[in-house]
Amino acid sequence: MTAPLLPPVLPLVLAGPVAPLGPDGPPSGIVKNPVPAPWRITATGLVGDAQADLRYHGGPEKALHQYPQDHYAAWATEIGDHPLLSAPGAFGENLATTGWTERDVCVGDVARFGSALLQVSQGRQPCFKLDRRFGRSGMALAVQRTGRTGWYWRVLEDGVAEPGDRIELRARPRPDWSLARLIHLLYVDTRNRSELQAASALPELAESWRLLLRRRLRTGAVEDWSKRVTGRDGGPDA
Repeated sequence: MTAPLLPPVLPLVLAGPVAPLGPDGPPSGIVKNPVPAPWRITATGLVGDAQADLRYHGGPEKALHQYPQDHYAAWATEIGDHPLLSAPGAFGENLATTGWTERDVCVGDVARFGSALLQVSQGRQPCFKLDRRFGRSGMALAVQRTGRTGWYWRVLEDGVAEPGDRIELRARPRPDWSLARLIHLLYVDTRNRSELQAASALPELAESWRLLLRRRLRTGAVEDWSKRVTGRDGGPDA
């Protein structure tokens, strides 16, 4: 029998409504809490979950956000014993797991969760709402700098998951393109033309990211991140 590409992971499933993020804060759906099964998953995400601004949140390419609990210890070392790190959901994730990180998961990976079929579409672009969530200036930039962003799934087939169902990797069409490699290109090795060309041609990568990479190739310029990570003048967040 062929060994699995990755060991299956058992997720904690979380969702949340839109609510003000702190006193007089912007509306946000970043606060997620465990929700009871069965978990119904559609092309736009987990039924019962919500996003504040559908221009930049949710939708088919960002249907579910998965975040590794493996990173929580590193965050605790770096920012201290923050109360949000005592339980899953600190980063607004829908799927909290241990065992997979950005180094293990690749663009286009296809996985089964219950009867739903999922595909990795992109990494996360952290935004200023993480600063508000943690009460720490620079938190969004730290998530970006470390590459501990988590990732998004698109839904290829709607389905239902039950307690005990694991996320099981079924196919890996782009084994050379780990999310860690993609994130390094996006935020560190930002003008590597050969990498930009290769990544922008990945059909499994979210269209918005392919367009971003092609724009870099065309202009030779890297987009301004300051609006996204500070919130000044608005700006998209993921």
